Amino acid sequence: MNVDPARRQAALEALSLDDDALLRACEVEYFIASGPGGQHRNTTASGVRLTHPPTGLSVTGTERRSQSQNKGAALERLREGLKALTYVPKKRHKTKPTKGSQRRRLETKKREGEKKAQRSKKGLW
Repeated sequence: MNVDPARRQAALEALSLDDDALLRACEVEYFIASGPGGQHRNTTASGVRLTHPPTGLSVTGTERRSQSQNKGAALERLREGLKALTYVPKKRHKTKPTKGSQRRRLETKKREGEKKAQRSKKGLW
């Protein structure tokens, strides 16, 4: 995953913050969450959407009827997303098979080919 270095740095800085500071750095939006949960869930603004402007990461929490529980779940998801943004994949290097492994592979192929050739000769006599 190729991530812009500035975005990666912003994610690293955000991960070093505690929960309250991270919430202050985010745009918090409350909305009516749909789905199962009854009348209480469908009539109150219990869904929480957190958007972290420096990274552009947006997460939601809608699985509970409680707004505070949804905020906690969204905050956990935001931390997971920020952690994923900080991942730097290892650089891959091309490798070649050694001469010995090439020779062994060719010898094995040759032996297998000889076996198969012997199978077809059995029916001739």
